[in-house]
Amino acid sequence: MNRERFGRWLPWVSTPLILVVFFLLWDVFVRVNGMSELVLPRPGTVFASLGELVTTGDTWYHARVTAIETISGFAIALVAGVAAGVVLGKVRWMERSLRPLIVASQVVPKVALIPLFVIWFGFGITSKVIMAAMLAFFPIMLNVQLGVRSVEAGQRDVMRSLNANRWQTFNHLEFKSTLPYVFAGMEVGIVLAIIGTIVGEYLGGSEGLGYLVVRTLNALDAPALFAVIILLSVLGLLLYFVVNGLKRFFIPWHESVYSMRETNA
Repeated sequence: MNRERFGRWLPWVSTPLILVVFFLLWDVFVRVNGMSELVLPRPGTVFASLGELVTTGDTWYHARVTAIETISGFAIALVAGVAAGVVLGKVRWMERSLRPLIVASQVVPKVALIPLFVIWFGFGITSKVIMAAMLAFFPIMLNVQLGVRSVEAGQRDVMRSLNANRWQTFNHLEFKSTLPYVFAGMEVGIVLAIIGTIVGEYLGGSEGLGYLVVRTLNALDAPALFAVIILLSVLGLLLYFVVNGLKRFFIPWHESVYSMRETNA
């Protein structure tokens, strides 16, 4: 019982402790090496800048823009990735024909496409949404395709022996078997979506947290730059935990969720 309690509370103690040790080592490193605030500011200075940022309405506006762009791009990638993954998972000849094109589209550096998107769609939200969707699409599509093909032939034979029609087979077998793979792709996709949004804002934007990174960099305000990076990390964690929470809600029966629940029980 004590071991179960220890395992349940360990992450809540160890994670803050690791962060405290990290910031203490950071502070000691800056002090010992006598580094300039322009190169590597002390954690105290960074948190002071962070406090100023979070009390500014302008910062929350930029954070909201980044969140909207990320979620919009992720939603597009989710719909397109699931649809493409299902089709390519079921139609083998189509998957073999399109695989070189799909891989080639992912090999192209996405940063190189930003100037084109700016020319085509302007400096507004559209170019960032497309960039986020492009980065999040591939892992979702790949995982859904794997999930569709993970349904064993023996399971289909059982459904057939029970005289199940196509809809019943899809609803009770294929859908539930593929859901864990969908959420696996979503967990990767949401992280890549926010990266795509930030890259788009960094290279061709006038609003959003990526734009704040550029603004603080041009002002040579290193503490504010680190503060914006912390905000980006927090936003990314929040979006990831939302997706993880949806996984616990939609597939509570899956081993990945059940094992976590047993650990925390």
